[in-house]
Amino acid sequence: MECRPGCGACCVAPSISSPIPGMPQGKPAGVRCVQLDAAGRCRIFGQPGRPAVCSSLRPSAQMCGDGRAHAMRWLAWLEQATA
Repeated sequence: MECRPGCGACCVAPSISSPIPGMPQGKPAGVRCVQLDAAGRCRIFGQPGRPAVCSSLRPSAQMCGDGRAHAMRWLAWLEQATA
């Protein structure tokens, strides 16, 4: 499965504890990553400064469901389940 254009749920819903360029302390859950552009794409995709957790998160039917709202709910659930 490929990312849906404009979704960006994986760049908003989960917390990221490792440094991100522009967010040296990482980011809390529910906060938009500064590297997410207006079109919902990662500005540092494929670059070495991208956190490993971002690189390991891949779109799937279970996570993405039928749209961004489903992905936000699923990722929020995952965030709570792994806290």
